[in-house]
Amino acid sequence: MSRIFNFSAGPSMLPEEVLLQAREEMLDWQKTGMSVMEMSHRGKHFLAIAEQLSADLIELLNIPDNYKVLFLQGGATAQFAMIPLNILAGKKTANYVLTGAWSKKAIKEAEKYCDVNIAASSESDNFTSIPDFNSWQIDQQAGYLHYTPNETIHGVEFHQVPEVTDLPLVVDMSSNILSKPLDINQYGLIYAGSQKNMGPAGVTVVIVREDLVGNADAATPSVFDYAEQSSSDSMLNTPATYNWYLVGLVLQWLKKQGGLVAIEKLNIRKSNKLYQFIDESSLYSNPVDKACRSRMNIPFILKDSALDGEFLQQAQANGLEALKGHRSVGGMRASIYNAMPEQGVDALIQFMAEFERTH
Repeated sequence: MSRIFNFSAGPSMLPEEVLLQAREEMLDWQKTGMSVMEMSHRGKHFLAIAEQLSADLIELLNIPDNYKVLFLQGGATAQFAMIPLNILAGKKTANYVLTGAWSKKAIKEAEKYCDVNIAASSESDNFTSIPDFNSWQIDQQAGYLHYTPNETIHGVEFHQVPEVTDLPLVVDMSSNILSKPLDINQYGLIYAGSQKNMGPAGVTVVIVREDLVGNADAATPSVFDYAEQSSSDSMLNTPATYNWYLVGLVLQWLKKQGGLVAIEKLNIRKSNKLYQFIDESSLYSNPVDKACRSRMNIPFILKDSALDGEFLQQAQANGLEALKGHRSVGGMRASIYNAMPEQGVDALIQFMAEFERTH
């Protein structure tokens, strides 16, 4: 059976090279006679994997020495609670920017632990834009400012880092981490689930400035305490060892592609190509403000929604999977993360053009 082009928003497709290597090493990792998933997380073999994983992430993102790198569990959803528990440091309020479904979920969880000041919101625009930075109403006495640089469901992405506050900037990069170079010094804390651009589900990366570590609320469970996890090298409990290994393979694959500068160029080319086709079409449209269109998640709507079912059925028959939009917004969505080859985008455009010609 030939592999399809998987446009799922996550878990997403992985580089074929990574899957082939994992298959090759499944029963016998580097002549140890065992699979990585059988190894003790305290043994020398897995500790070598963990050390390389951390080193490769630090290299790819150019993470400074004054940041801690954690590999945790619970997804970004767990971080919605862990962030206020760890970094409010006695403050009663946190600033949040509301630009889509995921920032909305983060706000709902944070409200259990502090007062939330909505510094800006695009809800009135159905989350198709980003509020002008000059309009943000930020509480400077709050503990931090949180925003979601890429909204997976609505297809909205920040292409500039807000320069509006001296507060720690906290960002959920689950769906666009490793898609472009970053200046880590601009952020207080970055967190990201692995299942979009880094590997399979089950690993959550947290990159946190060290001055924000060690201030957890007294009621914070040990496994949720950044300081506890940092001092234990993210192994306070048994980690998702095989998932760490697979994330490590993806990082090594990224380095072979030329790193984040090269992958950004490819991501820009892929997304521009698809957006241009949609904009020139009479059947398809994209509702997002052009200034903040996502390079990772591209929603589009058919002029006649009665065609949606037929479109999806024919797409699947042509090896194009998971194009149905999120149930909350409908329509279609093509997620084209790092591992989506340009041939996949070309195949999608070719299919869409033929579907438009016949409809």
